[in-house]
Amino acid sequence: GLPTDSEAVAARIVHACGMPEVARELRISEDFCEAARTAIRKGRPIFVDAEMVRHGIIGKTLNVVCTLNDTSASAAGTTRSAAAVELWRPHLEGAFVVIGNAPTALFALLAMIDGGAPRPAAIAGFPVGFVGAAESKDELHRNPRGIPYATLLGRKGGSAMAAAVVNALTQDEA
Repeated sequence: GLPTDSEAVAARIVHACGMPEVARELRISEDFCEAARTAIRKGRPIFVDAEMVRHGIIGKTLNVVCTLNDTSASAAGTTRSAAAVELWRPHLEGAFVVIGNAPTALFALLAMIDGGAPRPAAIAGFPVGFVGAAESKDELHRNPRGIPYATLLGRKGGSAMAAAVVNALTQDEA
């Protein structure tokens, strides 16, 4: 089962996609909700990989940052999503990372952490699709690098689910 303090997160995810069966594939670490809430309360950045995730987050006073459209996110030899993640590095320590679109963003984040980058407080990994999504989330679940996390195993995911995680964590804060 899921940690008891994550029931609101699971309910919001199910509500966002209309598929109760996804609850079986949710993986939420014991310390995820508290770690993410603490980062939010401290005003740490909530880094998101897509504008769709940013727009789905309800709290207008939250420090939500999307660098995907930053002009320096078009680095050669990588995807724009992966390059955008690199721009988070200076403010990554203690931040809350929410990935709802690009598996390459999650892979890039994990590789950065493996390379000694600052560590976020929590990671919500919900990339979607047929190429890399299941693999990136499996990597997060198998080796979370000591970082509290939430993810949905398999190909399903997406911006609505990722935003739902943040909205569930902030619903009683607003």
